[in-house]
Amino acid sequence: MKLDVQSNEIPFGTNILDVKVPKQLRNKVKSGLDYIDCALGGEGFTPSAVTFFTGTPGSGKTTMMLKLADALTKQGAVVMFNTAEESLYQVKLVCERLSLRNGFVAGQETHIPTLLENCDKLREKWGNKNKPFFLIVDSLQCMNDGKYTNGHVNRASAERSLGMITNYCKEHFVNAVVIGQVNKSGQMAGTNKLKHMVDAMMELSVEEKDKDLEGCRVLQTTKNRFGGCGHTFFLQLNDRGFTEVARVSNA
Repeated sequence: MKLDVQSNEIPFGTNILDVKVPKQLRNKVKSGLDYIDCALGGEGFTPSAVTFFTGTPGSGKTTMMLKLADALTKQGAVVMFNTAEESLYQVKLVCERLSLRNGFVAGQETHIPTLLENCDKLREKWGNKNKPFFLIVDSLQCMNDGKYTNGHVNRASAERSLGMITNYCKEHFVNAVVIGQVNKSGQMAGTNKLKHMVDAMMELSVEEKDKDLEGCRVLQTTKNRFGGCGHTFFLQLNDRGFTEVARVSNA
C-alpha cells in the first residue's frame, strides 16, 4: 500500500533546513488523559498522526477510546467516534456507565469513503482550522474500503481502509485512532503492512505474570514516529474507566 505523504510544494533537492513546517503540525494536542499523553511521550498527539490501537480481547479498548473521545471533547477538539462493532445504543449505555459528561459526535458507518465524506462535513461545520479534529474507528476489520460493489471484504480491505484513513489525516492535518482486532493467539490481526502505515502503535493487555499487579490493564506504546514511547502504565479497570496503579519508564 503506497501512502500519499509527498508534499508537492517542496521542490526536489531542497535543503532540509529550508523546509518550513506548517504551523498546524507544531501544535500538539493533549488528550486530558495523563496515561494516554505520557504513553505517547508526554506531549499528546501530533496533528496528522494515525495511531493503531490493539490489544487483548476484553481488556477495555473500546472503554478507553470512549474515555479518550470524551476527554478530547473537553479539551476543545471535535471527535467523531465511529462504531462498526456495536450499535450506538450499546455505546450510549457504556457512556452512561462511565458517567461521561462532554460527549462526542457518533457514527456507525462501515463504508470508508462515506465515512471520510462525513468527516469533511463535520470539519466544515465546526471550523476546519479552529478546532483539532479526531476520528476514532472501532474497528478496522469491520470497515469496507469500497473496492467491491457487493460489499465483499478480505484481508486486503483492512490495508486499503487504513491507507485511506492515513492519507486523509496527512492531507488535512487531522488525527485518527484506529482500533485493530487480534487473532486467537492474541497477536494483531492482519499483515505487518498495517504497522508500517501508521505513526504510532498502542497496545492494551491484561497483566498475568506479576501477582501484585495481576488483572491490571497494561498500556504501552510500541511505536511513535513523533516522539518517545513514554511510559508503560498499569491501570485498574473499574465502572468509571481506568485508575493508574503504577508506571514504568521506557527510557
